[in-house]
Parts: sequence; structure tokens; C-alpha cells
Amino acid sequence: MTTEQIKTVAVLGAGTMGNGIAHVFARSGFSVLLRDIDQRFLDRAMDTIGKNLDCEAKKGKLAEAQTGTVLARLKPVTDMAAIAAADFVVEAVPEKMEIKRAVLTEADRILHPEVIIASNTSSISMTALAAITKRPDRFVGMHFMNPVPVMVLVEVIRALQTSDATFSATMELAKRLGKTPVAVNDAPGFVSNRVLMPLINEAAYCVMEGVATPEAVDAVMKLGMNHPMGPLELADFIGLDVCVDIMHVLHEGLGDPKYRACPLLKKYVAAGYLGRKSGKGFYPYPK
Repeated sequence: MTTEQIKTVAVLGAGTMGNGIAHVFARSGFSVLLRDIDQRFLDRAMDTIGKNLDCEAKKGKLAEAQTGTVLARLKPVTDMAAIAAADFVVEAVPEKMEIKRAVLTEADRILHPEVIIASNTSSISMTALAAITKRPDRFVGMHFMNPVPVMVLVEVIRALQTSDATFSATMELAKRLGKTPVAVNDAPGFVSNRVLMPLINEAAYCVMEGVATPEAVDAVMKLGMNHPMGPLELADFIGLDVCVDIMHVLHEGLGDPKYRACPLLKKYVAAGYLGRKSGKGFYPYPK
């Protein structure tokens, strides 16, 4: 299927990444089926998308009259059977292999054989995910950055089985979204998280070992390295549980002890200090 034939896109998962991906597809003129297991997750996602579109309109990035048009392109659904109408699918469910396996198996059974399935996984092997389906040559990684409506990068990750046609179509589709696709081969963490997560992990070690406070670590990286956000501030934004999960994938996949998750990160996650989403991480986030 060529990119010109793609009119309807299904996004599986309505969380932070899923609703952002749905937002950019709808904003780019696609009809979007946003699927999740519970209506309350969909309601929350639609509310978030609506607020983000309003912000874009206020900043002049989107005509106010377009907000309603974009929202009308989104159809929230709980029934997986509804995605049978999709021409392209992006999986954005939680970063757990067992969840992805269940969702991909069901979607693969429902979708037309020619439909490409892309995964937004941030670290799990694309080759292993492709093997779950009966269309491994039409499986690819499409790793968006958070926040999706703002960040222009999309890592397009080629599984061992991905065909040239699938890879090329996905690169072109990312461009239609106004994104900049970068080609990456399948390896633990790809490029973005293989570089970023050890940085966050080392910053956590600096705090744990008393080298500096979180504020000082972040100030050094922002003022000295010109980072827009400090690594610990960014970790809170991403979610400390997500950071630990990705470090585990890197450690297991690459076998190098330098990828072991910092004990302080693991302790915070065990305490429920997950960052912005829980109200506390390296910094407090009063409601």
C-alpha cells in the first residue's frame, strides 16, 4: 500500500504517546481510530487532544476554526474489531512485552493483510515484535518523541524482516505528518534511548552518591551543555518507571553492566515516585 492510499489510521493505546500520535495524524488530515480498552482512557485522551489543539490555536500554529475539524477526524473506540477499516496502524500500548504481544496478535488477525503495523516502542526489539505477527515484512518501528505534537523527530526502525517497501512508505508517511524521519536499525534502545537513558541514569547516580542535588545536576547540564531540560527534570517528564524499564531492556539486550539501572531510580519507582504523572519524582509536582 502506498502512502497516498493511506486515509484511515488506527492508533492502539490512548495514553500520553497514543493521544499525541492520534493528534498529529488528525491534524495532518487523516481519519483516526483511537482504540483503548476502557472508555475513560479515551475520554481523557480526547480531552487532552482538545486542550492541546486549543493551545496550538492560541499560539497561531493552527487556525481556531480548524480545531473542531481536527477533532471530528478522531473516532475513539473500545472494540478492536473497529480497526478493520484502518489502512495503517500505530501500536502505542504500555512498554510491556506481554501487553504488546496480546494487542499485536489481535490486531494482526483483524487487519487486511496489506496493512502496515508500526510500533512506537521505545526500546523493545522490533525484530521480536515483528515475529509475533503474520506480516513481519509489513512491520516497522515508528518511534515518536514526547510531546508528539511538538517534537519533529521520528525514529523509523527497521526490523530484520521489514521490507524495503514498508520502510520507504513509513519514512514518507512521517514526512506527511510534518516530522523528520531518521532511519535506524533494530538494536536495544535504538539511538535515542541508548544515548539518553545512560545520561539520565548517570545523573541519578550523581544524586545518590551525594555529588550534587537534582537542581545542581540539571543546572550544570542546562547552563553548561545547553540542554533545554536537565536530565532529571526530563526523567520526571518521561516517567521514572519508563526509564527503569528501558534501562532493563538495554542491560538485558547489550549485556554490559554500564546499563544497570541506578538503585535510586529503582527505589523511587518502588515508592511510587514516578515523576510528573504521580506528583513526585526528583522534584515535587503539587496538583
